[in-house]
Amino acid sequence: MILGVIGLICLFYAAVLGIYANLALKKNQLKLNKRSRKPRIAMLVPARFESAVIEGLLKSILRQTAAMNMKDVYVIVESLDDPTVKICQNYGCSVILRDHPELQRKGYALDEAIKQILPKHHYDLYFIFDADNRLAPTYLEEMLKTYAIGYQLATGYRNAKNNNYNVITAVSALTFTMINTLGNKNRIRHGANIIFSGTGCYIDGELVEKWQGWPFHSLTEDYEMSLYAILDNISTFYNEKAVFYDEQPTQYAQTVAQRVRWIKGYFSSRKIYLPKMRKRPVESNQGSLIKEYTGVKPVIWALVGVVCLLFNDILGLFLDHNLTFIIVSLILLLVLIYIVLMIITIVMIRKETMHFTPKIKWQAILYNPIYLLSYIPCALKALLTHNVEWKPIQHGGSSR
Repeated sequence: MILGVIGLICLFYAAVLGIYANLALKKNQLKLNKRSRKPRIAMLVPARFESAVIEGLLKSILRQTAAMNMKDVYVIVESLDDPTVKICQNYGCSVILRDHPELQRKGYALDEAIKQILPKHHYDLYFIFDADNRLAPTYLEEMLKTYAIGYQLATGYRNAKNNNYNVITAVSALTFTMINTLGNKNRIRHGANIIFSGTGCYIDGELVEKWQGWPFHSLTEDYEMSLYAILDNISTFYNEKAVFYDEQPTQYAQTVAQRVRWIKGYFSSRKIYLPKMRKRPVESNQGSLIKEYTGVKPVIWALVGVVCLLFNDILGLFLDHNLTFIIVSLILLLVLIYIVLMIITIVMIRKETMHFTPKIKWQAILYNPIYLLSYIPCALKALLTHNVEWKPIQHGGSSR
């Protein structure tokens, strides 16, 4: 009975917060300063022994409809004996050798590279890519349109270059559908801050010069940057016309390691930034801060409310000592959850432009609900593991 009351209170509180967040969205006013001058661009590519895939990225840069000077493509390596170095030199790229390769996170690699670049060159715009990325021919052209409008941070549409390899790559790719197509696309309609995931993004050169490096060193430097942008009222944008591709994990164990890192980084970043958000005064030009800070809470409280109600019903069944009815009810509950997640998967696939084969599409619809539920043990592992470190994922070198 008590759990049921708590569940209803949580759901009511979630509804109130949701309404408040929606009102904050409508009041959000985004101020942009348009740019007419063509920017000088740098591209940063952390590439630790990535000779199997780096050439595909460099070729896609050369194919851009907006010309890019390859000398301004900086590939970050840990050893000059890395075969990646020779490939990059053949394409006319600049190679940056790290001074502290023992710091095994992307944020540290970017920080070292920027600190080496700033004393020698001035750039208006910095792009960040992974070595396994591929760019659609119009990617740079589309992103420059976003920069011209005045956005300080922006990301493109993240597609998968190996989405039809197996069902693991397919459902892994759908994770970013939830973030971008179902999440960020709705945020930009209201001029609100987006959530960055991975690379394929740009950063205004003025911000980089202000930082004098790269200040985001957590396990999820992309999410940390998202929170920083919210806190400092920095304009962000999701450009779905700027398409880039990356390689998804092909094995379930790889996705577990990846998601444990994401979840650990998510909580560690929020632990740093949420107290700062609470201390920041609510001002008229900080609509994004209001929305993001309240916008996360309704989902959390709604989930807590649903869990409390479910546990209340299950506890009632146990008290009735009807074992058969308990088992049947639990099975029906699991089936209901599975069906709901399957419907969500179908909606995501319909909104996607990944061009799944019919076989992979049906496999993804059937398997993705289980994959989503597997986030629960991943979250438990992340919370119970004290030290979670970044680990490289072996790329297959598939091309697009």
